[in-house]
Order: sequence, then structure tokens, then C-alpha cells
Amino acid sequence: MSYHVNERGYYGNFGGAYVPEMLYPNVEELQAQYLEIMHDPAFVAEFNSLLKDYVGRPSPLYLAERLSEKYNANIYLKREDLNHTGAHKINNTIGQILLAQRLGKKRIIAETGAGQHGVATATVCALKGIECVVYMGAVDIERQAPNVARMKMMGATVIPATSGSQTLKDATNEALRDWINNPVDTHYIIGSVVGPHPYPDMVARFQAIISEETRWQLKEKIGKETPDYVLACVGGGSNAAGMFYHFLDEPNVTLIAAEAAGKGVDTGESAATTALGKDGVLHGSRSLVMQTEDGQVVEPYSISAGLDYPGIGPQHAHLHVSGRGVYVSITDDEAMQAGFQLARLEGIIPAIESSHALAQLDKMKFNGESVVVCLSGRGDKDLSTYMKYFNL
Repeated sequence: MSYHVNERGYYGNFGGAYVPEMLYPNVEELQAQYLEIMHDPAFVAEFNSLLKDYVGRPSPLYLAERLSEKYNANIYLKREDLNHTGAHKINNTIGQILLAQRLGKKRIIAETGAGQHGVATATVCALKGIECVVYMGAVDIERQAPNVARMKMMGATVIPATSGSQTLKDATNEALRDWINNPVDTHYIIGSVVGPHPYPDMVARFQAIISEETRWQLKEKIGKETPDYVLACVGGGSNAAGMFYHFLDEPNVTLIAAEAAGKGVDTGESAATTALGKDGVLHGSRSLVMQTEDGQVVEPYSISAGLDYPGIGPQHAHLHVSGRGVYVSITDDEAMQAGFQLARLEGIIPAIESSHALAQLDKMKFNGESVVVCLSGRGDKDLSTYMKYFNL
């Protein structure tokens, strides 16, 4: 079975491009050209050069000794939190800004939840001198104020989404609306492995640098390229898609994705799509979507602004349904405790998103196995949430 996209833009039954007629030309232009551009030697050279000298890659693969001791495993953290801008998001925005330039686009739009993708988009637009507009839910603007300030500092216009739950889903709706109204000169840098084909595949390819590096780093450390377990958090799922990419066809590697259960899967305040979702179309692709009996999208909830999305990338839906990936639900409380634990054991404050993946360690039994956890972002943006939660 293939876990990669087919020529029609599908992963098994999931994917495709379900877009309004106005957007066909944009999406078709991307579909026709993205692979050719990405394989062009000049593109590859510029992309790799920026990842090295601007982003600071390769990101370290760190053996967390005290954490490992606690769980009786060899736990390695893939330190995406050490990238410029503080998360994995920059890998994708560097790739997409170079792509947009080659397509002759003069304006960039993006959506953001936790603000990290917005920051990463504002960053590359400043780097290349291109106009940048970021849509962000009004609720998220409030809870991620430091990131909003960073975007504005770099010249981006931040527009609040005030409909629905005023979070990531609504920001995405607004960004798509903008793209429909400005189809010729604007490129939409989608921040996750969601949206119409080719976005899920394109974003996964840009993020695949995470697992590409992990393989050779593991070889250096343990003498083989494959761990026993790979863990990552999933909202839309781009850090997980990148972390899993070069292990998809390694059946001995167990892939575990941690979704946000919020206050509990059955509380009505959750974002655990694989547990709660059904087949549906959201933001341009067919996937698993949290929805009511009559197909209305259910408002998601998570303490982490980056995971409260009511769907999941189509590749993740396929990995879940096919059984290749293990998709688990982690509550707010479990994630917060795991983040606190990492700070106390290793001196690393993780993003609350990443803490969901760390929390899964508590639910596993180890006997010296090697485990790689994608530490997708740093916790600076979440300090006020941590402080409030733990009364610090």
C-alpha cells in the first residue's frame, strides 16, 4: 500500500481538490508546476542554503537523558524548537516563498492559529520584500499576543477573523475568501498539510527535511537509521507529516500521532478528529472532519491554539484508516503536565502543541527502545498559559 499521494492528489480515499471555480486556475497552476519547481537544481540550492544559514538547520537530535531514565527508553528530541522563529513552520514557508517568487506572485496571504505559521510567513515575506497579510482568529490574537507583535514588527498586516469560534478554522475561511478575490497576484501559503491538492503533498515535502535529518543523525548516534517509535503532535499535521515522511515505508517503525482531546474526547470540547470525525470535505480536501449529523462543522477546542482544528490532513486520515499510524487523544491536563515535566527534567520549555506528543510517553511501556519525539516548537508563546495553569 502507498502512503504517498497519487497523481490525482489522493491518499487512499482522502485528498483531492474541492475548490470554487474562481480558484481552479490557481490550484491548477500549482498542481502543474510545484514538482518541477521543487526539483529544479537552482531551487534546491537556494532552499537548502536558506535552511542552513537562515533557519539554522540541521536541528539537533538530542538524547534527553533524564526523560529517558524515567521511561526506561532512549528518548531523542528532534529540536525543531531551535529553528529561527521557534518552530517547524519556517521549513514550509521558506519553500513556499521561493515557489511563489518563481510563479511571479506579488502578495502573500496566510492563516495562523498559534501564530507560529503567521510569524514564519511574515519572516520570509520580510526576507524577500513581499507584501504579507495574515488572518488570525480574534481569540487566538488574544492568547498569542507575542506572536502577533512579531508579525507586525516584520511588516505583516494581521486581520482578525471574528466569525464562528474565532480560531484557526475561521482564519482559514477568511484566507480562502481573500484568495478567491485576488486570484492572479496572490499566493496562499497554507501552514499545514491541509487544503486542496497539491498543498498536503507540497507542505509534507518541505517538512520532510525533519525525518531526512533524523535518519542520518540516528545513524551517527545508534548505528542505524530507524528508531522503534516516532511521536509527533497533530492538528492539521505538518510537523507529524515531516517527522513521519522518511519512515512511512519502514514497517518496523511505529508512527504515533497525538491529537488534542481538549477537556476529554466525549465532553464536546475537543479536537480529536480521528476519534470524532467522519468523512467530509473541509478547506478544499476530503478528509476526516468533526461534524454534526447534517454535516455542519463542529467547533473544535484545545488549550493549544495550534491544535484546535476540526479536521486533519488527508494523508493522516489515510494513515489512521489504513492502520499505518497510531492516532491517540491527549487531554489539556495531560499535555500541560508533560510540558511542565520536560521543563523540570531537561530545562526545555516546549510549545503546548508539542507537549501533546510528550504526554503519550506516560501511556507506553518501554524496555530500552529508541524513541524520537518531534519537539515541534518552543514554549515562549505559551508562557502565560503555563503560568496561569500552574499558578506560577
